[in-house]
Amino acid sequence: MIRRNLGTLAIALALPLTFSLALTATAHAQTAASAAAYPAKPIRMVVPFPPGGGTDILARLVAQKLTEANHWTVVPDNRGGAGGTIGIAEAARAAPTGYDIVMGQKDNMVVAPWLYKNLSYNPVKDLTAVAHVAYTPVVIVTQANSRFKSLDDVVKAARAAPDTVTYGSPGNGTTIHLAGEIFDSAAKIKMRHVPYKGSNAAMMDVLAGNVDLMVSSVPSALAQIKAGKLRPLAVTSAKRSTSLPDTPTVAELGYKDFDVSTWYGLFVPAGTPKDVVTLLNAEVNKLLATPEMKAAIIAQGAEPQGMTPAQFGTLLKTDYDKWKGIVQASGATIE
Repeated sequence: MIRRNLGTLAIALALPLTFSLALTATAHAQTAASAAAYPAKPIRMVVPFPPGGGTDILARLVAQKLTEANHWTVVPDNRGGAGGTIGIAEAARAAPTGYDIVMGQKDNMVVAPWLYKNLSYNPVKDLTAVAHVAYTPVVIVTQANSRFKSLDDVVKAARAAPDTVTYGSPGNGTTIHLAGEIFDSAAKIKMRHVPYKGSNAAMMDVLAGNVDLMVSSVPSALAQIKAGKLRPLAVTSAKRSTSLPDTPTVAELGYKDFDVSTWYGLFVPAGTPKDVVTLLNAEVNKLLATPEMKAAIIAQGAEPQGMTPAQFGTLLKTDYDKWKGIVQASGATIE
């Protein structure tokens, strides 16, 4: 009797486990089937800056090549404003299905959280890193006919008349804006920052001579540099830009260890199926490995660089922690 009861009890205990395992297997099968079918409709790529800037250029290049290589439909959607934070916030709120991705960058992912007091997203918690696309130095440029022939000319003028030399940037709180602030500190000068809503607007004003300088991503400024309309004075990265090999680094010009660059990469809302993240990462990395894509990115002034989702996630977290100190030391805040 005892043995029979024990046997019955064992069967009874096993039933919930069997049912649970069956549910788990079904869920995994549904996830696999969902990932296998992905994408079954157009993918929206949020671009958190207006058309014409470095982020927009790279985003459209990736969208175009993903469409061509895989017969997907990837549609760029510009959502500019507030240093890129409006577009990132919109992407973070989207459904975690893989049909809303965003081209984030260092500015809005690791700098903005320490500048804005009431930012609606936490990049580490609300978004998942998918694929690192490229990084780029920041370049300090001036109009081709400007009185500034070198970075030293800028420093001398700023020391002689503080707060009179002006420089434009794509917006308050961007890495590019802070590169100017960090250079101010390194050179012991005071320039006047003029923020714009995106690189294109800043570019128009420096070309017109309405501001003395522009601090820009290399992709945003490269076409005008090549056209001879802008003069590059220095790049802010640790080594020279592949696209501007004759332009010295700020460090070479006497500001030891000066190194400010920005990165670009794709993110999805947290909770997006891992299989979808893995698939997107694999397809982007395939593109980055092709000579055509490498050449296209370098032609835009950026440096292509692929990563796994885990590697890109680590970079996000490391820079997120690092830039807290940089922003606090600069004293910059945005309401």
